[in-house]
Amino acid sequence: MAGPNDHLAAVKPTLRGIAQNPMYFMAFGFGSGLSPFAPGTAGTVAAIPLFWLFLQGLTPVQYLIATAVVSVAGIYICQRTTDWLRVHDHGGIVWDEFAGFLIGMAPVVFLAADNSGPLGLETEVGQWPLWLWIVVGFFLFRIFDVLKPFPIGMVDKQVDGGFGIMIDDVLAGLDTAIVMYAIQLQHAGRLF
Repeated sequence: MAGPNDHLAAVKPTLRGIAQNPMYFMAFGFGSGLSPFAPGTAGTVAAIPLFWLFLQGLTPVQYLIATAVVSVAGIYICQRTTDWLRVHDHGGIVWDEFAGFLIGMAPVVFLAADNSGPLGLETEVGQWPLWLWIVVGFFLFRIFDVLKPFPIGMVDKQVDGGFGIMIDDVLAGLDTAIVMYAIQLQHAGRLF
């Protein structure tokens, strides 16, 4: 269906342009989505500090609530940014990577809750140090997000708008979370 702005040219995002609106700034992952090379990967890297902040300051249940808020708000944030850019799912919109990565790391948050005291990157969480969980979660999420195995690819092609931008990364995050949890079960000797 034709929209009222279809006759207008697409907007080329710049740091100055996205900084003028907090929603655009968030949609572009605080600027990381402007990366000329692999903006989705850059956005996922930029999501790591947000994961760290949530991990340090929230209980597991609060983490899930905050992640749900990031995901649901992302529908609106991405839709508004798409409307501004006049391009569906611009590669620089990486708020969906933030949500997907946070979802994928949820099992680690629950595992880390068993630790007492402050968490550092070297802190043993289960069988691995926390930094290794972050690296594995990062790579798993990027694999699922790029390859889009069923049903991610199908959903990505059939759903438009802000919801369409978010849903494939939410599904990639859920796939990541399943694998991360399976790794934890394997370490605990409860899988295979």
